[in-house]
Amino acid sequence: MRLVLASVLVLAAATGSAYADPDVAKGETVFKKCMACHAIGPDAKVKVGPPLNGIVGAKWAHFEGYAYSQDIKDGAAAGKVWDEATLNDYIENPKHLVPKGKMAFAGVKNEDERKDLIAFLAQFKPDGSK
Repeated sequence: MRLVLASVLVLAAATGSAYADPDVAKGETVFKKCMACHAIGPDAKVKVGPPLNGIVGAKWAHFEGYAYSQDIKDGAAAGKVWDEATLNDYIENPKHLVPKGKMAFAGVKNEDERKDLIAFLAQFKPDGSK
């Protein structure tokens, strides 16, 4: 039994499964999938979607001046926050969490990529600084 458990742990470590810590550098690479619609950093401006500065821990519909979908506005009114679990769900499949939302993106299906992306996003404060 110990040999089987040890083999599973070695295989998990070798494949970089869910036991791996998030990698901010890899998250920056994953963010390239988002850049057509979102900006981040000190000079971030509204594109098709709102800037993502300070998104981790922010209230839904927090960016002033962006025309959010009614689903997002309703979430804001209900006090919803973009915590890591909620972001993970949204990034995996935006329509699962916000069925009538404007985001036309199929999602990031790979769990490690989502964790890396969230780690990358989390380093940005609301003013775009790290």
